[in-house]
Amino acid sequence: MNASIKADFKKERRDLYSPSAKDFSEVMVPPMTYLAVDGSGNPNTAQSYVQAVQALYATSYAVKFAGKAALGRDYVVGPLEGLWWADRLDSFIDRTKDEWRWTMLIRQPDWLSCEELTNAVDTARAKKHAAGLDSIYVLDLDEGRSVQILHVGSYDAEAPTLDRMHQEYLPSNGLTFNGKHHEVYLSDPRKVVPEKLRTVLRQPVRAISNESIRLRSTTDARSPTTSLLAQ
Repeated sequence: MNASIKADFKKERRDLYSPSAKDFSEVMVPPMTYLAVDGSGNPNTAQSYVQAVQALYATSYAVKFAGKAALGRDYVVGPLEGLWWADRLDSFIDRTKDEWRWTMLIRQPDWLSCEELTNAVDTARAKKHAAGLDSIYVLDLDEGRSVQILHVGSYDAEAPTLDRMHQEYLPSNGLTFNGKHHEVYLSDPRKVVPEKLRTVLRQPVRAISNESIRLRSTTDARSPTTSLLAQ
């Protein structure tokens, strides 16, 4: 590939990065490789969150430059993504963000091997010595069948959309959760006002078995926000 031509994940797979903001859509998410950092706490105030994001970008650019030098292939660094969950489910209802747990992610190109990614991570650590770099690891994620929608607005305004996804779309289509709540951040919150932020809300799903349907019919429906955390 000509080094002057940059691959762009968002343009190559618009079905993954440009879903409708009006209707839910189903998509088969292929296995993808990410650089990842695990953490916990309020993303608005936790220094560990800031360090995680900074480390992810620093390492992702190190990977980009290493890949270009070694293979002559260039690409646009992907957007920040995140997986979210909590031990106490109600923390997403009462917005007790200090209890939240997260894995922040940046997708990596599939033409780089795990060894090449690991070497680039080691190179970034040796050069920068920045906080958070020691926590970076390579994650292979295979979400498969997923339901998603584009949310336009602040992060704290996602609840009504998630309510419709969890309490209307999934049950009416015979689906249930099959992974952690996944968000793809298409906008830079440092440059975009909250009401115009664009975020892909994605939920890996699987079909509900007949036995699961029978058991669910005997229990109360879960609240829309706690259902974010179903595994």
